[in-house]
Order: sequence, then C-alpha cells, then structure tokens
Amino acid sequence: MDIEETPVLDNHLHLDPVQGRNTEAAEEFADHGGTHLLVLNKPSWHLVEAATDEGTFREAFDLTVGAVADATEVLPGRAWPVLGVHPALVSKLVEDGYTPDEARDIMQTGLDVASEYVTDGPALAIKSGRPHYEVDEAVWDASNEVMCHAFELAADGGFAVQLHTEGGEDFEQVTEWAEERGMDRQQVVKHYSGGRLQGPTKSVLADKDELEIAIEEDEPFLMETDFIDDPERPGAVLGPKTVPRRVRWLLENGEDEAVRLAHVETPKAVYGIDTEGTLSR
Repeated sequence: MDIEETPVLDNHLHLDPVQGRNTEAAEEFADHGGTHLLVLNKPSWHLVEAATDEGTFREAFDLTVGAVADATEVLPGRAWPVLGVHPALVSKLVEDGYTPDEARDIMQTGLDVASEYVTDGPALAIKSGRPHYEVDEAVWDASNEVMCHAFELAADGGFAVQLHTEGGEDFEQVTEWAEERGMDRQQVVKHYSGGRLQGPTKSVLADKDELEIAIEEDEPFLMETDFIDDPERPGAVLGPKTVPRRVRWLLENGEDEAVRLAHVETPKAVYGIDTEGTLSR
C-alpha cells in the first residue's frame, strides 16, 4: 500500500489561532500526506487567560473550533476539535489564590462546557487528566476528582476522553475508575503514550522505536505528534509532518495492517469516526 491509499490521522495536535502557525501547520501536514487531525485546544492561558468561568472557557474553545474549521478547508479529509481543561490549570489557579477544591470546581465547570460542545456538536471528544509533575496531596486528589468528572460526562454522552497525565505504563486503575462511571474502556485514550501501556487505548508519540513496540504488542493504538504550535518552539513536541512521515516509513516496511489499525480501525472504535468515508483526494 502507498500513503496515497490510506487515511493518515494525527490523534493529538494543537493549533494556535492567536500566535501560532495555525492553518499553515495543517497545510504542512497535508502536503506530506496527512489527511485527518484531532485538534486539542491549547491551555486556556495561551489563548485568553487562565479560565475561571464558563465564559472564558467558551472563548478558548471557540478559538479552537474556528481553527479546526479552517484546517478542514486545507485537508483531504477533515479535522475535529477535542476540547477540555489542561490539568496544569489546577496549579495556575492555586498559585492565584484558589483552594484546590475551588480549582477543582472551576475545572469541572470547564469540562461541563466542553461536553456541551460534543453533545451539541462540533467537538468529537473531551480532554482531562492530572498533573504530569509532582504536586501536593490536596492538588492530586482534586485533580483525580476532575478527571473522574470527565469520565462521568463521557459516560453520559457516549464519547471519548483523551488523558494528559504523568508518564508510565500502568494506568489500569484510571481505566477502572472510568469503567466504574459507565465508560467503555476503549474510549479512554492516553495521550503521549509509549508503545506499551496497560489500561487505556494508547496514543503513541510518533517515535520509531515506540511505534515498533506498539506493533509488537498487537493492540489497538493511535499515532500523534503533540505539536504545540508555539513560534518560540517550532518543532515541539514533534512537527506536523511527522505522522505522515512515520506512516510512509511503516508502509515501506510492510506494516500495512498496523497502519490500518492506527488510522482506520482504532479511530472508528474509539471515536466512531470514518476516516475512509471522510477522505477525498
């Protein structure tokens, strides 16, 4: 199979319509063979301010929805928004004088708003998680409550949750929390995953070594760059062309089935999207 014959999805990429490359980055992705994008809103303080109420969350989400509409115009497939609250917001809020419980309530409000964008359109899924850095027990507990609130919303709405968390390979407990709240475990997605993971569906950072591990594990997986669209860090985390390049490399090495798993079958199972049916080259 040639790259021209398959959808190519980046499962986690940011576009910054305020100060980033924005649509230009989507064009670069498409120019190298990319077809579909899941675009995550950047942390609110990069777009508007550290969101503290429904209005500021909506402002940040609306910017991302607009960026996604513009990206879809330049893709042979389409883009979808994934909206939510970056787990580091808890630290921003606590630094600004809120208690951990108050920060939790603000962040849960943001997730309530994000879930409306999914149930009413145009968003596909929500994002939550917990800090990937060391925090005190009260902040950690509040963060886990925020994440579990996301699971409750996703269970009620029947949609997926992308998680931003600490590193590691064992997230079985987190997945069990989601199942206890009524979620299908395959709709719990660990963003920035390595090739080996227990619990959630893995969204593997497009590193050759980790992709090889993911293929050996023979489990559903997605591919991502976590491109952050920051003009001061132009290639961070990975550039927009990386997923198409890795797909080309996989196909050259005869990994057609793995490409289909990551770009057709797993997106359909997790999000209910048809990357083939929405593709026109």
